[in-house]
Amino acid sequence: MIVLADRQGHVLNTWGQSRFDSASRHGLVDGNQWGELGAGTNAIGTALASGHAIQVGRDEHFLRANRFMVGSASPIYDSSNDLVGVLDISSDAYLPQDHTLGMVKLMTLSVENRLIFSAFQKEHFLLMFNTNLGSLDSHWSGLLGVDENGVIVSANRRAEIVLAHNLALLHINQVFNCEMRDIKQQPPSLPMELEAMGRYQMYVKVIPPLAPIMRVPDFRSHPDYVAPDQVSRKDRELQYRALSVEAPETPASESQGSNVSDTPKSIPDIPESVIPLADLEHGDKRVERLVRQAHKIMEKDIPILIHGETGVGKEILVRSLHYHSSRAREMLVAVNCAAIPSELVESELFGYAKGAFTGAQSQGSIGLIRRAHRGTLFLDEIGEMPLTVQSRLLRVLQERVVTPLGSSDTYPVDTKLISATNRALKEDVTRGEFRQDLYYRISGLNVELPPLRERADRRKLILYVHERLRREEPGPPLSNQMLELLDQHPWPGNVRQLVFVLKVGMAMADGDPLEDSHLPDDFYDELADKRPVGLKKEADGEPLKELIPRLFKQYQGNVSQTAQAAGVSRNTVYKYAPRDDSL
Repeated sequence: MIVLADRQGHVLNTWGQSRFDSASRHGLVDGNQWGELGAGTNAIGTALASGHAIQVGRDEHFLRANRFMVGSASPIYDSSNDLVGVLDISSDAYLPQDHTLGMVKLMTLSVENRLIFSAFQKEHFLLMFNTNLGSLDSHWSGLLGVDENGVIVSANRRAEIVLAHNLALLHINQVFNCEMRDIKQQPPSLPMELEAMGRYQMYVKVIPPLAPIMRVPDFRSHPDYVAPDQVSRKDRELQYRALSVEAPETPASESQGSNVSDTPKSIPDIPESVIPLADLEHGDKRVERLVRQAHKIMEKDIPILIHGETGVGKEILVRSLHYHSSRAREMLVAVNCAAIPSELVESELFGYAKGAFTGAQSQGSIGLIRRAHRGTLFLDEIGEMPLTVQSRLLRVLQERVVTPLGSSDTYPVDTKLISATNRALKEDVTRGEFRQDLYYRISGLNVELPPLRERADRRKLILYVHERLRREEPGPPLSNQMLELLDQHPWPGNVRQLVFVLKVGMAMADGDPLEDSHLPDDFYDELADKRPVGLKKEADGEPLKELIPRLFKQYQGNVSQTAQAAGVSRNTVYKYAPRDDSL
């Protein structure tokens, strides 16, 4: 009897002779579960648990009721190398079983090859290879899926076993001694004799795409091409990048004689809301180093993963990197993975065809990933993405094509991937809350933005943020006393909290110098938690109705200093402080 089961061990279908029907009494019927957890050692469950083909006979079965038969099972993997099911051949124990295991292995290889053909044959080149010319068309041959640029996007298990190498995203010339142009020109009926991995002699059969895509060559995409009206802009970009990235390494003695005002601080077409790269750091060596690294990697096919607490400025960094890269003319698509409902994540990211589900737009949706084509895709809070969506995202990142929901059409995408998280993703991987393969796919360059309280350039950064806000809300500069107060704050909300505290204070000041009374109450609540130990002791053993008036008079009516010394909020000071103005 032939049995097909899913990845949980549930029987999906069976085929067999009538004399073996008595086996239905022992569970070989549709819907029964044959996982090891429920049925003990058996061919189906053990093959799923081990991931390898296996034969279990007679007394090797855990359940006595199953010892009348021998099972030979082999797992089935899809084109993404994910285990999707198992194929099993079970028969009476007294029948010869010498060739059954080999037969079921061959059958599963046939299914896996069919899956690869179904997924890639329409628009990709397929390469079958073997050491024997007579076995080239057999299911024991290696099978590769290759895109038009020569990048290997899929491979069956036999390919990696025969070549003893991980083939994912290798170029075809890294495997065989040929170029992609040779593959494209090879007739399908004529096998090639090539050297594989520099040491194996292989016969290779090329199967061209069923629906080849005709593309007109555009030599303007070459990195050395410069459009006539873009020469001056390119010169300014190079000058700016040298200033923004390399300036911190220039000795002070050399920079004093230069006129900084003559050097453009930003590229003209950068939006006002984007902070120039040079202004992302003000003397902190860690931030300077990560900005330099990320800026260089922006032009490479390497993903970037940004770690950092909430509010440290991850999106600010991404916007600056995008608009200072060659992708600046295309879209920057920012996706907050934590803000999209889990049931809508797939349709928002990958898009959907018209009528794909109830409530869908009549014209369908292109999806956020395709909107970022040729631009930058920023996945914020990627640690919040559901596991079911992570597997689809991994496939998109590997194959660089998107299939909308409810459609069989695929669309190529070329995006610069930047992800950000405030979680410890490695710990999430250990707990099984985040896919390990996706983690290593998005973490090409790992950088960490330090929190505001740990930045060595905190005072200069506070002054810079205040100066940018003064463009919107005119007012005087920060006093030394106010700068000292802001510098002492722990800033649990980081730069985002700093921006809103300054906005509130400047709105309350209404053009006057910023004073401590203009700042919000919760600012002092957090500051009180960081007050010196000596100030805490002032509140010990003394009622607030006596302590507050005494400190209020001692600090000459300064509400913030009174609240800080007493370890209470400003509202508490207002409640107990004297109501008259005499001190």
